[in-house]
Amino acid sequence: MRSAKDFFRPLAVGAPAPVREVPFRPSRMIHFFDPGNERMAAKVPALAPQVDVLLGNLEDAVQADRKEAARAGLVGIAKATDFGGTQLWTRVNSLDSPWALDDLLTLVTEIGDKLDVVMVPKVEGPQDIHYVDRLLAQLEAKARIGRPILVHAILETATGVANVEEIAGASPRMQGISLGPADLAASRRMKTTRVGGGHPGYLVREDPKPGDGPRATYQQDLWHYTIARMVDACAAHGILPYYGPFGDIQDLAACEDQFRNAFLLGCVGAWTLHPAQIAVAKRVFSPEPEDVAWARRVIDAMGDGTGAVMIDGKMQDDATYKQCLVVSELADALAARDPELADAYAAAEKENAR
Repeated sequence: MRSAKDFFRPLAVGAPAPVREVPFRPSRMIHFFDPGNERMAAKVPALAPQVDVLLGNLEDAVQADRKEAARAGLVGIAKATDFGGTQLWTRVNSLDSPWALDDLLTLVTEIGDKLDVVMVPKVEGPQDIHYVDRLLAQLEAKARIGRPILVHAILETATGVANVEEIAGASPRMQGISLGPADLAASRRMKTTRVGGGHPGYLVREDPKPGDGPRATYQQDLWHYTIARMVDACAAHGILPYYGPFGDIQDLAACEDQFRNAFLLGCVGAWTLHPAQIAVAKRVFSPEPEDVAWARRVIDAMGDGTGAVMIDGKMQDDATYKQCLVVSELADALAARDPELADAYAAAEKENAR
């Protein structure tokens, strides 16, 4: 068992010191693209300002005979593109594949200075994170990278869900965890072929009525338990939870519902697989202007955050003050990237002050 003091020491000589707190940067949407697809690659410079995170995908969506081309494509895109305030992530191949090692060796040594996060699929326990943690430290030292590359795990096996708390706390590099509903459904032998979202067969029916009248049914959320457990694990370890993909690209209404369910449960963002989903994620995971105005009003009234005050008949104390700080600080970070959102927040605050 490692000493707590050792936990924040580099795992390789010359590697950067581990972070002590995950930097909270806007990440409402993690937008996936295939770096081996020339058409997609050509759109990256224009797409970057529209999203919080661009993720070069090397895993499941890339055919086996295109793995090396996708990896080389990501290197080329990273070297040629100024991402500004947009984060660059990658999803490497699973650790049991023949490509994962070369993914890390190549990407860290060639574009590690631009790479913010490595997403690791099919994480089953802390041992997977420990392996990536040590390897990244060695490669960072070799490439003389000045800050640690963070790690993001995908929950997509039953074993991973069973070990989610240990995964969340496995390394100071842990940035967050995403739900991977399709692979998780297969691992659990769930009887659905959908990628995320609900299922019309997963429902409850109201009790019988006198006279044997029609009984209403209500569709349930297949992923509620897993998301809630993932959010708790992430919150306990100071990292960030995300909803994963919503596969029905054309059903934006259901996509928004699923993203909002995740948002209400505590997720900070979701994956977007198509440009049409970007606006949905942006809308759902950005605080409403009225909520931001209220939060700032509470902060102003609370002063140093101690004690309690009454505002419009509602009691505010140190707990609500902390909640309001989260909303206000997120709004500041988003407004710095989005002038339209900044204007909406300023207008709501002005209206609230009247």
